[in-house]
Amino acid sequence: MELKRTLSLTDAHAIVAAARAKAVENNWNVVIALLDDGGHLMLLERADHTQIGSVTVAQEKARTAFLFRRSTKVMEETVVGGRTVMLNLPGNTPIEGGLPLFSEGQLVGAIGVSGVQSFQDGIIAAAGAEVVAGLQLHG
Repeated sequence: MELKRTLSLTDAHAIVAAARAKAVENNWNVVIALLDDGGHLMLLERADHTQIGSVTVAQEKARTAFLFRRSTKVMEETVVGGRTVMLNLPGNTPIEGGLPLFSEGQLVGAIGVSGVQSFQDGIIAAAGAEVVAGLQLHG
């Protein structure tokens, strides 16, 4: 039987720190939301001077990536490509900036970023997601 992989709080901090570093490097004020393997909020960070609305949007981007097991950019591109019916899916926030987090094929969480242009949010989320590959997750 394969062990279920999970993020520890230390892992969550490492993921968010990498995302934050990318945001700081570019002088982007954002909210970073990290969900655990159950889709629950594990860690949330709002940079100074980031609009309050981004708190909810970052969480919803992470939730979308978690629920649909794909990047919110994919969902956004589907809508832009004409499949507007996707806008009616419960739990779907089709705006780039949300990524599912996988470890050895297992969904271990999701990250969502909001605060700047959506493609910039995506760059920040990707910086956090890159950390997951190097983590020794608990089984």
